[in-house]
Amino acid sequence: MQRVEPQDFNRVLSSMCTEPHPAAREAAEEFLTTNPGDPGTYETVSELEQEAVDMLGTVTGLPNPAGYVTSGGTEANIQAVRIARNRADTDRPNMVAPESAHFSFNKAADILNVELRTTPTDEDHRADPEAVARAVDEDTAVVVGVAGSTEYGRVDPIPELADLANEVDALCHVDAAWGGFVLPFTDHRWHFGHADVDTMTIDPHKMGQAAIPSGGLVTHSKSLLDELAVETPYLESKSQATLTGTRSGAGVASAVAAMDALWPVGYREQYHESMANAEWLADRLAARGHDVVEPELPIVAADMSMPVTEDLRRRGWRVTKTGAGEMRVVCMPHVTRSMLRSFVAELDWF
Repeated sequence: MQRVEPQDFNRVLSSMCTEPHPAAREAAEEFLTTNPGDPGTYETVSELEQEAVDMLGTVTGLPNPAGYVTSGGTEANIQAVRIARNRADTDRPNMVAPESAHFSFNKAADILNVELRTTPTDEDHRADPEAVARAVDEDTAVVVGVAGSTEYGRVDPIPELADLANEVDALCHVDAAWGGFVLPFTDHRWHFGHADVDTMTIDPHKMGQAAIPSGGLVTHSKSLLDELAVETPYLESKSQATLTGTRSGAGVASAVAAMDALWPVGYREQYHESMANAEWLADRLAARGHDVVEPELPIVAADMSMPVTEDLRRRGWRVTKTGAGEMRVVCMPHVTRSMLRSFVAELDWF
């Protein structure tokens, strides 16, 4: 069989994943065949997973966190909704999320039989607390906020959303899958130390520069994690709170290695570099007459005609569109200034 090489990242501008840190890549390979789903047998990777969760707690302002390393943000979001549903004292649970929330919440609603109530965002693409207040009721199990939205990199008013959740005895879940490793270096109020947040999604395999798959679900209470537990009678450990059973220890080890190497100095430097690249690109696009959604985090959205986007893809550039039709560029660690200069130079041909 002919050997097939993986796609490189030199023209990928739309992905929220990136090339892993060298230490993360090495750790992933070393722990590839271990199984944290059987912690009694694979004790070393189980200990590493607790280390990963502790480090994620440090990043998200949470002492003594509970949680686990997931396959990614989708699994973590589904599990957060599952925690809320299992805890809720209602036969008709609903979740309230802004229209900017990730499509994984649609999956969670379908799988878990939880009504999804989607609320409009404000003019700057953030959740509108007044709209959320109108949507919650006594059957609301969880209120969702986004800290680094997929399309525009916006941060919802998390403290206000947490207060609204408390008013109806619902949980507050924050999806910081992409934003969690850049927000510590901003002035945003988004994590457990800023608001009464109950669960959070944060993915090391995005801006955390771990290898795929390496997501994260973090909560302030082991009792909330226990809402997910099922008995595992034939394993050495007698219960399991994860969604997947067998899973590779590669993600666990890779997450620890990446955070060991980069927290906090490396992540801070990367945030400033990525943000500078986003602002540079936004300025260049605006100078060429495009309406640009100013970057709050390292994501740039700009109005761009469909033919231009299609031509860019034919030239090998991987770019996507927002729901409103703007071209979207995510300034991940692999997106260099040199790459962006080449991209803008090709735009000038159109």
